[in-house]
Amino acid sequence: MMITEYIKTELFKLQDTKYRDFQAKLLPTVDTSSVIGVRTPALRKLAKQLYLHPDIADFLKSLPHTYFDENQLHAFIISETKDFDKCIRQTAEFLPYINNWATCDQLSPKVFKKHPAELMEYIQTWIQSDHTYTIRFGIGMLMQHFLDDRFDVRYPQMVADIHSDEYYINMMIAWYFATALAKQYDQILPFIKNQKLDNWTHNKTIQKAIESYRITEAQKTYLKTLKV
Repeated sequence: MMITEYIKTELFKLQDTKYRDFQAKLLPTVDTSSVIGVRTPALRKLAKQLYLHPDIADFLKSLPHTYFDENQLHAFIISETKDFDKCIRQTAEFLPYINNWATCDQLSPKVFKKHPAELMEYIQTWIQSDHTYTIRFGIGMLMQHFLDDRFDVRYPQMVADIHSDEYYINMMIAWYFATALAKQYDQILPFIKNQKLDNWTHNKTIQKAIESYRITEAQKTYLKTLKV
C-alpha cells in the first residue's frame, strides 16, 4: 500500500464524527466534506510515528491533499523535522496549499527556534506574499520567535506595514499586537496610541489585550480609552 493511502486509512480509523461536525463549523474556508474529524493529540502522535518513515516524502509531495486532516498531519510532520534547510524547503512547498487558519497556526517547526537569523530572512519574504495564509504564517513566526529576547521595534513595524482586507490576516495582526503588548508593553503602546493599524484591527487588538491575563488591570483600563 502506498503511504498516501496508508495515511488516509489510519486517519479514518481515528475519526470522531462528533468532533468532525464541531470542527467543520470552525472552518468556513474548508469544504465540510473534506473534514475527517481526527483530534489534535491523535494527529500529533501519528506525525511523530510517521515523520521518519522512509516514504514520508511521497506523502509530503502529494499536494494538494484531499482531506483537511491530511493537511493538519502534514503541518505536524514538518514541525518535527530537525534539519533547518530541509524544514524550510518542506514549509515553502506546503504554504501555498494551506487554505485555513487552523493548519496555518498548527505549522510550528521546532527547529526554527535555533536559527533566528536565517528564519528572519524567510519571514520578510512570507509577509510580502499575496497568499493569505503565507502572510498569516509569517506574522505567526514573528510572534512566536521575536517578541522576547530577540525583540526589536523594527519587527512590529513590519507587521503594522501590512495592509489587507483579509479577515484572517487582520486577525493575526491583532493577535500579534495584543501578544506584543503583553510582552513589550512600553515599546508597543505607541503603535496603538498613534493608531498605526486600521480601525478594525486596532480595536480588535485592544479587545484581545483586555482579554489577556498577562495585561495588568491598569493597562487594560488605559487601553479601553484608546478605542476608535
